[in-house]
Amino acid sequence: MIDSSSSSVPTLALIREARERINEYIRCTPVLTSQTLDARVDARLYFKCENFQRAGVFKSRGAFNAVLSLSDSEAERGVVTSSSGNQAAALSLAAHTRGIPAYIAMPKIAPKSKIAAVQRYGGRIVWVEGKGEVPTSEEYEATAERIRAETGASPVHPYNDPRTIAGQGTCTLEFLEQRPDLDLLFAPVGGGGLLSGTALAAKSLQPTLRVIGCEPETVDDAQQSLRLGRIVPQLQPQRTIADGLRTSLGDLTFSLIARYADEIVTVSEESIVSAMRLAWETLKIVIEPSSAVALAAVLEKRLPVAGKSVGIILSGGNVDLDRLPWMRGH
Repeated sequence: MIDSSSSSVPTLALIREARERINEYIRCTPVLTSQTLDARVDARLYFKCENFQRAGVFKSRGAFNAVLSLSDSEAERGVVTSSSGNQAAALSLAAHTRGIPAYIAMPKIAPKSKIAAVQRYGGRIVWVEGKGEVPTSEEYEATAERIRAETGASPVHPYNDPRTIAGQGTCTLEFLEQRPDLDLLFAPVGGGGLLSGTALAAKSLQPTLRVIGCEPETVDDAQQSLRLGRIVPQLQPQRTIADGLRTSLGDLTFSLIARYADEIVTVSEESIVSAMRLAWETLKIVIEPSSAVALAAVLEKRLPVAGKSVGIILSGGNVDLDRLPWMRGH
């Protein structure tokens, strides 16, 4: 996408500054536990519930940090981003709160619930026209760049932006205050905004804490990138129920993940659906498929967790209730 407006590399200090900046606008989300799930994996599991965050997703942290970082002259022209849903809703909410326009490059295949959220928060949707059913990164970028050129809006990259990453890192600051005894911390990874902020914050505060990224097997570009030491892009959009994790890493998120994350594991589509349903049934909360990827990795024992204190970031809870993945035909 269009470049972010800042070239600074995120640091723990910037994450702490972000927390002060956004504190009155976002929620300190709760940490839940489940004896049933603990017994299943013989570990102590702690769920950081970003599905209870404003707009139902962790991305509100980065969106508010980016919007509130703008000068008045920058802000009056609005902000622009590209997103299949969660970033779109979060940025729309943050912009609405500051009283400025938000322009969203969005695909028509985005879940109806996420389109509705953008419209509810006053975001101005511009549809991404792609050659295929699922738009490519280049098609997203072209649409967002056209909006920027026409409106003068400030670009806010969904993940490859230091303001976004610093905002996402505030989730881990909270988590480690709530549960300072974690041995492992699992988080989903798509473009890498959450994982890079998580890993940076975790390793800066507790260097021995192992940080694990989790992604679907069908979009394993982050795992490949970490193994090969270079960004392996998704050349063609791949199908996965975890629609928020289809994006490739950015140069900034990759550099932070390569430096601070310990490992990236993958899970099957079936395990994502199973974990999502299990969370609904046991934790009694709504999470979306992208959130379930981290829980799936723990349940599938992609890494040994027995006897450990394990943190799991549930990244969001925005789902289309008419198209739940365990329903017949979906």
